[in-house]
Amino acid sequence: MDSPEQRRKRKRFPKPTKLSSLRHFPPVRSIFYTFCFFVFFYLIFRRYTSSFHHVVELELSKLSTLNQIDSFRVLSKSNKLPQFKIEDRVSFPDHILLLVSKSSGAGTAIGISIGNRLECVYRGKNSISDSDLSDGVVTGRNVLSVDEYNDNRLLVRCPLPPANFSAPIALRRRGLIIDTVEDKDKNKPLNSWENLAYEAVIDGYTALIFVKGISHRQGKESDPTQFSCHFGLGGYMLASRAITAAQEVVRCVLPTSILMHPDKARGVRVTVSFRTPRAHGRADRFLVPSVAKISSSEPSPQIIKHELCVCTMLWNQAHSIREWITYHSWLGVEKWFVYDNNSDDEIKTVIKNLDLEGYNVSRHVWPWIKTQEAGFSHCAIRAQSECNWVSFMDVDEFYYFPHNPISGFGGRGSLRALVSNFTTSSSIGEIRTSCHSFGPSGLTSRPKQGVTVGYTCRLQSPERHKSIIRPDALDTTLMNVVHHFYLRKGFTFINMPQSVATINHYKYQVWEVFRAKFYRRVATYVADWRDNQNEGSRDRAPGLGTEAIEPPDWRLRFCEVWDTGLRDFVLANLGDVSTGVLPWDRYI
Repeated sequence: MDSPEQRRKRKRFPKPTKLSSLRHFPPVRSIFYTFCFFVFFYLIFRRYTSSFHHVVELELSKLSTLNQIDSFRVLSKSNKLPQFKIEDRVSFPDHILLLVSKSSGAGTAIGISIGNRLECVYRGKNSISDSDLSDGVVTGRNVLSVDEYNDNRLLVRCPLPPANFSAPIALRRRGLIIDTVEDKDKNKPLNSWENLAYEAVIDGYTALIFVKGISHRQGKESDPTQFSCHFGLGGYMLASRAITAAQEVVRCVLPTSILMHPDKARGVRVTVSFRTPRAHGRADRFLVPSVAKISSSEPSPQIIKHELCVCTMLWNQAHSIREWITYHSWLGVEKWFVYDNNSDDEIKTVIKNLDLEGYNVSRHVWPWIKTQEAGFSHCAIRAQSECNWVSFMDVDEFYYFPHNPISGFGGRGSLRALVSNFTTSSSIGEIRTSCHSFGPSGLTSRPKQGVTVGYTCRLQSPERHKSIIRPDALDTTLMNVVHHFYLRKGFTFINMPQSVATINHYKYQVWEVFRAKFYRRVATYVADWRDNQNEGSRDRAPGLGTEAIEPPDWRLRFCEVWDTGLRDFVLANLGDVSTGVLPWDRYI
């Protein structure tokens, strides 16, 4: 029998008991708390999900009575990632350009596909509120065009606003708003095309800013000390000095932070400021409005440069560009830079097909009107790392090698062989070739086998020349007058004898073709046929006046010399041996 002392010890220190296998499971209380938490979470989620669907249903119902204005906006706000945003608006004489940014998830196919039945939305000027599209009167007009642009942006061209309506404030497709101007920007004046920084590109340790409205002098350099460039980084701007300023191009040194990390500069907005003198020796500095963002000019690494490339700017030349590219590729052109200046024909499809066929054609969207010189400067920068020589000419200009008593006609690759003779020269930076202007040659409709075969009558004397240049020989200003560039010190040009090579310029074609050209001059400094000035200029149509009215004798004009040289050359060298069919016949 245990003593009282032993019983007290057993009570104070009980004997350990053996735990069952259930010791590894959580206590019942923990299981209960976890279950309650999940039930609570489920009820809350269901409540808010139901509320969200209710809001969307109410909003869609409301919008159906308000012209289906804003359903896409509701869905976009739900995930905080709208696909599109209107960044800038530019007013041109005949349309308004919208620069629209895309989210990272909106690819090329998505960007272009929105153009299907896309409308520009305008607000009535008497609307009560500017804060919501559901207030006041809105109207929509079909867009003129939609195109891919650099820096993951779209270009959307809208018609001018109807009477008593504002500029475009939104884009709409099938009644759904897919894009709006930010509230803070709705009342901001449109960017005027007459005063605007519109393109920017890095060139080595400098940046080139393309600016409309700072200079109206052809072939004249401005004082660079009057200009500065400004680079927007986050919430602040970096300024740098200008090195050169000529026509529409200002070259500035890159700020150190951008120079050290040029890959981070892509997409940075830039602009230019300039000083204007005031009384008492003081000066005001004006910052030019800008839609320009830096884009890199450096393409993929090129081990061996192309010997000969071509740069052109065009508008609605889908019907004739195939003949031009096919012919000059046969002469040795290896790469094509096509600057498309707001074409609304099938040029995009034609260029794509030509590239797929191996002609190495790239299309660059260039929406800026009357800027051919600036566009050529831009192209020269793009081509400098890829091409030894670049020819600047129009789609109606064709190189021709006359018959030589010793060597005969030039053959395949003749143009490339010509320029390669000067590639190793330490002084020749430009090859100039005379242009002969051809007339309608008695025709009243487009020639069935193309311009080279159809037009055979021309003016006796050349009107001007066109150039093939070495990009590394150009002056730092990139100044040009369409027909030739300014060369840097140490380089000169050579005039190609007409007995060696000429250019057939099919300038005055049948009236239906020439009339379109009459209304669409792309060069900045040429005399406009509709203006009553410089009527004797070689940039005009002599004797035509200022109205696009067909003269009774148009088909017989500009015909002083019958010249069938290029026609015979093309038929003999590019026609099918058995049928005589030319490579472009079925496309004309």
